[in-house]
Amino acid sequence: MIPLAASFILPFFPIIYKTRAYLRQTQRGCNKGIIKIDLKTTGSSGSSGSSTSVFETRSLSVSSIHVDTSNIASPPKPLLIISPTDEGTYPVLLFLHGFELPNIFYTQILRHISSYGFIVVAPQALPLPLLVRSAAAAVTNWLSSGLESVLPEKVKPGLKKLVVSGHSRGGKAAFALALGYAETSLKISALVGLDPVGGKGKCCQTDPKILTFLPRSFNLTIPVRVIGTGLGGEQRNCIKCPCAPDGVNHVEFYSESKRPCYQFVTSDYGHRDMLDDNPPGFRGVISGYTCKNGNGPRDPTRKYVGGIFVAFLKA
Repeated sequence: MIPLAASFILPFFPIIYKTRAYLRQTQRGCNKGIIKIDLKTTGSSGSSGSSTSVFETRSLSVSSIHVDTSNIASPPKPLLIISPTDEGTYPVLLFLHGFELPNIFYTQILRHISSYGFIVVAPQALPLPLLVRSAAAAVTNWLSSGLESVLPEKVKPGLKKLVVSGHSRGGKAAFALALGYAETSLKISALVGLDPVGGKGKCCQTDPKILTFLPRSFNLTIPVRVIGTGLGGEQRNCIKCPCAPDGVNHVEFYSESKRPCYQFVTSDYGHRDMLDDNPPGFRGVISGYTCKNGNGPRDPTRKYVGGIFVAFLKA
């Protein structure tokens, strides 16, 4: 009998060759996925040559929209919105960036997700990254009144099932938002934490201190997916602390989540390996040197993470 997590993923794996994939039910009641994928072999399918793998960007046209607070729609924070351009109503994903990382550094992976028929809204909390939670709540409350006015013509947001997500400290902020640490006018239907980080260590959580270090203690009944990195908990050198320290990283966020919850880990990649290639500016330069990275290009990580997002959102 296929575990529940497998039912989420396996329908999207028809064209992966030389791939070993297995999922197992954990004793704690959630589903943990361990998937080894050679992404060089994904994409083309059989004789038709068509691509149906969630690890590849679809051909659906999407547009990147930058909305400043001075816009007539008056968003509470600057926004990067990536939206399909074809007429239709599309579900909305709120994505919160990581510590000291501009939202534009995630453009490639967010375009991947959007190409499957999602409107992605990524607020910018810099230069005060510790306020990302309050920024997320303010943007969430703005969506109903302001989002449609900045979207392409004849594109409408489907806000009945809002999904919140985030990377690093933004992942922790997404959990805090779902847990009710800030009031929101929209119902949150699902949660994705991309290598979430709760602080510098167990004794040094950032506010709000949501981790209890007790299994299944999060008061959440919505589906939760946690995507971790294998190298996030390792030091890049003897001077720099790990970007996703043990005890407050994806392992603990998964441990404290209740069913239905799912975990996937990119074992050979680092905390920032899903960012764009060569992001601009000084922050872009240092973003590749502050965390331990995997060997090789970032594209395989983006494909993996993007595919896991899409499979979860489509389920």
